[in-house]
Amino acid sequence: MVEQRFVKETRCYKTFRVFPTDVNNYNTLFGGKLMAYIDDIASISAAKHCRRSAVTASTDSVDFLSPIPMTASVCLESFVTYTGRTSMEVFVKVITEDMLSGERHIAATSFLTFVALGEDKKPVPVPQVVPETEEEIQLHQTAVGRAHMRRHRREESKKFADFLTTTYSWE
Repeated sequence: MVEQRFVKETRCYKTFRVFPTDVNNYNTLFGGKLMAYIDDIASISAAKHCRRSAVTASTDSVDFLSPIPMTASVCLESFVTYTGRTSMEVFVKVITEDMLSGERHIAATSFLTFVALGEDKKPVPVPQVVPETEEEIQLHQTAVGRAHMRRHRREESKKFADFLTTTYSWE
C-alpha cells in the first residue's frame, strides 16, 4: 500500500448550472440537492486517496454562506485534508459564478469524514495525506481540532440515541 498521497492527487471538481427544477420557492438552489452533490464529490476524493471503497462516516458540517440563484453556475471542489488510521477528512468548497457578470462567491463549505473499507467491509488503513499549498496546509493544521470535535459530538450522539425510543407515536 502507498504510505502517503499528496492532497492534489485527491482533488475533484464538479460544475453544474442551476435550473428551475433545482430551486425552492425562493428561486434558490435546494439545500438538499447541494448536500447530495457535496457527498457525491467528497466520496470520489476519498476513494482516489485510499483507492478502495470508502463510505461516509459523517457529514461534519455544511455551512450555507449565501443563497445560490438560478443565474449561477456552481463549482464544487473537494480534496482530502487529513487522515486518521482508517478515516479521511474531506473538504468541499462551493463556488458560485454569476453567468452574466462573472462575479464569484464562496456559497458553502463542508467537511465530511469517510472510512476506507476492505473487501470484508471492515475499516482498513489509509495513506497519510501531504498538503502543499497554503490553503491545504491551513486546513491540515486545523484538522486535529475538528477531529476532536467530531469524536466528542459522536459520543454525545450515542448517549442521545440511547435515550431515544424506537416506538412510533401512534403505537
